[in-house]
Amino acid sequence: MENKVVTTLTKAFVELGCATLRFNFRGVGESDGRYDNGNGETLDAISATDFMRGEFPDLPLLLAGFSFGAYVQARAAEKLRPQHLVLIAPAVGRFAMPNVPDNTLLIHGDMDEIVALTELLNWARPQHLPVVVLAGAEHYFHGRLTQLKQIVLQHFEARTQK
Repeated sequence: MENKVVTTLTKAFVELGCATLRFNFRGVGESDGRYDNGNGETLDAISATDFMRGEFPDLPLLLAGFSFGAYVQARAAEKLRPQHLVLIAPAVGRFAMPNVPDNTLLIHGDMDEIVALTELLNWARPQHLPVVVLAGAEHYFHGRLTQLKQIVLQHFEARTQK
């Protein structure tokens, strides 16, 4: 929840006028429970989304996640059917990533030391998904968070101008 990539995404979405919610997965920080290989975490993401839908029923649903969180949000998206999905350095190769909608924004660093770009491309290729690659960026986007935020902002600003 306090990860700098996650907080950067939150700042971008707030700037876009979105209602946002960050939460720790089970067993992280002061959250109850234990790690559940993405199964319980996906249920937690769905529950958190249901809460937000109750609070903001008229807003479009946008899901975003980073690394393991991207895997969880991709799984949750299968049930929740968001209007937009943003996946940053998704943990492909480490987990069985589901297919995602063709308008998903995928951002990855070509120097990612945790999830190789080739793994992401092998997953994205059969789905014909575009991938935004940040040359020289590693998994946590050190020194590249401003650029990451700008990519997200530009992606959504371009969609609202159509």
